[in-house]
Amino acid sequence: MSYVVPSHPAPPGAPPPGSRRGGRWSRTVRRLAAAVALATGAALAGPGAAGASAAEPAQARVAAALERVTSFGANPGGLNMYVYRPAALPANAPAVVALHGCTQSAQVYSDNAGLNTFADRHGFLVVYAETTTVNNGNKCFNWFQPGDTRRGRGEAASIRQMVAHAATAYGVDTGRVQVTGLSAGGAMTSVMLAAYPDVFAAGAVVAGIPYGCGTDVVSAFGCMSPGVDRTPAAWAQAVRDAHPGFAGPWPRVAIWHGDNDATVAPRNADELRDQWTAVHGLGQTPDRTSTIGPNSTRRSEYLAADGGASAVEVNRVPGTGHGTPVDPGSGAEQCGATGTQHFIDSVCSSYWITRFFGLDGTTTPEPPVDPPTEPAACWTANNYEHVRAGRATTTGGQVYAKGSGQHLGLYNTFVTHTLKESPAGHYVVADGSCP
Repeated sequence: MSYVVPSHPAPPGAPPPGSRRGGRWSRTVRRLAAAVALATGAALAGPGAAGASAAEPAQARVAAALERVTSFGANPGGLNMYVYRPAALPANAPAVVALHGCTQSAQVYSDNAGLNTFADRHGFLVVYAETTTVNNGNKCFNWFQPGDTRRGRGEAASIRQMVAHAATAYGVDTGRVQVTGLSAGGAMTSVMLAAYPDVFAAGAVVAGIPYGCGTDVVSAFGCMSPGVDRTPAAWAQAVRDAHPGFAGPWPRVAIWHGDNDATVAPRNADELRDQWTAVHGLGQTPDRTSTIGPNSTRRSEYLAADGGASAVEVNRVPGTGHGTPVDPGSGAEQCGATGTQHFIDSVCSSYWITRFFGLDGTTTPEPPVDPPTEPAACWTANNYEHVRAGRATTTGGQVYAKGSGQHLGLYNTFVTHTLKESPAGHYVVADGSCP
């Protein structure tokens, strides 16, 4: 873990599964995946990067005591189950399923993401699912592998079984189960929300991928970067096809993504928004915008049809790369640790995720802001980077600003423009005039 820089962890679509499912892969694809993983791993072996403090590799903290659950029923995905149980867990407590990123473990995610702080404060169980190198050479959840992403199959079925076990063994309220995860764990969060919308009330996808994007290791890398642009209707249909006949209610979804993510392109946040707003029958223009946290993370909320709590929200974290945003400290809105480089000193995402899940006792929704008051954001980059970041789209070698459709020129690295975003997801050319 210590060799991974925060903005470049091992990719979630790295080597295909090991001997458990090896027969599905041709020798050519297996060699390609191994070569890509090896090359990526070599690139990761450098010193620390921005967002993690090199001076705090050994923070003074005690590792959380996780309880290993050795038998939790059917486990077709070959996963490990751990739980964090607060000392005073109430009866019928909520639960949060937490899915780590590539090269991580349940313990590392537990020690750094900050969820346990709020489990203690508000009284909920945290279920940490863990994959192994037997499943994936880089310990990534296989979010791209059909054998692991379908209802009743593989890793998805194992995680669902963990929830069932938590209900019987710990008295968890099955109506208040949520799921969250980082990177490959974020993409697997999308899988669980789509395959088991009847199990999860809400989810939070951190630096993840829309459901139904990749189907093998090669396409998975394309989903990560530059990302895949589909219509909201197409993305929504992929979710509905994961559990045909399900009529709702659909899970609420929070999306978190760093503006400078060089591993999973930020445009994935837009595609996730398109997917889940369409599932909920909502448009892609936010009903409410604001800034949150000490670093002015830009939050866009899409209210449920009844006008209550947001059905979907997007949180764009400024100046951060690929990782879980944390804010070490003892303040009410602080959490986590940066002792490993997968966790970026920024904003305590777990605080806001817990709040979005409704686990902090907050029941009164904030009043809508009309019109949105979020300040305009400006971006200066070449056309290739604008497309990669999701600020523009490309058709026939030409680039167009997302939202406004303004023509930006050829799809290359030589043409540069400044784009202004206002409201969220709507970009206009602002060369020389952006504040």
